[in-house]
Amino acid sequence: SLSVYRCAVISTIPAGESYNFTLVGAAIQSSTSEDWIAEKAIDRGLQQLYAGCSSTLSETNPWWRLDLHHIYRVNRVVVTNRNDCCAERINGAEIRIGNSLENNGSNNPICAVIPAIPAGESYSYSCGGMEGRYVNLIIPGDMKTLTLCEVKVYGEGKPKRSETGNLASNGSTTQSSTSGDWFAERAIDGNRGLHEQYKGGCSSTLAETNPWWRLDLNNVYSVSRVVVTNRIDCCVEKINGAEIRIGNSLENNGNNNPICAVIPAIPAGESYSFSCGGMEGRYVNLIIPGDMKTLTLCEVEVFGEGISVALD
Repeated sequence: SLSVYRCAVISTIPAGESYNFTLVGAAIQSSTSEDWIAEKAIDRGLQQLYAGCSSTLSETNPWWRLDLHHIYRVNRVVVTNRNDCCAERINGAEIRIGNSLENNGSNNPICAVIPAIPAGESYSYSCGGMEGRYVNLIIPGDMKTLTLCEVKVYGEGKPKRSETGNLASNGSTTQSSTSGDWFAERAIDGNRGLHEQYKGGCSSTLAETNPWWRLDLNNVYSVSRVVVTNRIDCCVEKINGAEIRIGNSLENNGNNNPICAVIPAIPAGESYSFSCGGMEGRYVNLIIPGDMKTLTLCEVEVFGEGISVALD
């Protein structure tokens, strides 16, 4: 037979707070026990049957993460514990808030440590306006299981859009390999590098399978266009077939994100603009599919609408 649980639902929002940000967030966790998927912790208590909560497997340092998609000031996080059994498993869970995905977001600053939550109850933890895009819950230690029947995040601010210049200038870069001193960051140095190419004034990978270059914009933007400058010294056809991908995933080093454009060709030393129609993403990747390919970029510029936060 199925056990039945009830998650407490908090319906009021204190003055100065906006809506429950989890309504627009996306959840993920370190592992999943059967059908106790991460999203069940943000279903607003609509699931009432057994396994209506999220749960990891028993593992080392299990974690659950909510991506709010934008940066907010978080005033409080409300956590509802399970009521069927094992209520003590939540003890010691850390609530962390920040903008880093290092260690899956588990290195962000701590808002609170949960000492205990009685079975089936909801406790609220004050975060004092901590700013962040990611809300993580993690239980440090071996053979731990993290079960969450509901997580709610309340705070201040709403995203608004404003026009920006070249977004790449404030980003950071990496690439799949590096040929000599043709480092990844040379593709965003503000110098199209045409007079320095023999000195490594552009970025370049080695000849390899599926070489790629990635720009981290450090926030999510609505990208209208990407401008790519090709090399002038030789081998201009090597850029042919390069894919421009934009999105928020680091799966496969970001190379599984949606495609903005495929570059058919760029003449030697020229800069071509590729329209992305407002695609939203934090990461801009260029990748050339195939064997024994080399990706050289003399400049990559990214333009669009930046997302800032109105904190009234």
